[in-house]
Amino acid sequence: MGDHGERERLMAGLSGELTPSGHRLMARVYYADTDFSGVVYHARYLEFFERGRSDFLRLAGVHHTDLAGGKHGERIVWVVRRMEIDFRGSARIDDILTVETRAEEISGARIFMAQQLRRGDEVLVEARVEAAIIGENGRPKRFPKEWVAAFMPGKP
Repeated sequence: MGDHGERERLMAGLSGELTPSGHRLMARVYYADTDFSGVVYHARYLEFFERGRSDFLRLAGVHHTDLAGGKHGERIVWVVRRMEIDFRGSARIDDILTVETRAEEISGARIFMAQQLRRGDEVLVEARVEAAIIGENGRPKRFPKEWVAAFMPGKP
């Protein structure tokens, strides 16, 4: 029995969407995301941001499995080098959140990304992330030129 396109409709929303400035992902707060007080546990915000960055990469055509499999000549992985987080408000169970991600700068092997987690128009958490790609030897690798175009459309 066919699913009449249901799988495709569900999959379309799973990774969010690319936007003119980056990427947008919707997420619901579940019981497992909260602490004993009923608000989102502070470390869970890192997971929401990670989902946003991962789905941004995926929709931009950069897949973790391809990188780890050596598609670019050697195995490559992403690492977070630095992260700054400002907590402005709290999310609660059943809240619908928006994770916005955009690349601000790419320099050599590093990418600087800005992220916001919102409930409606209210900014709850902001982060600035410095990430890099490294090869099998643990040394930084330069960003391929096509990635710059994918992450920062309209930038030279």
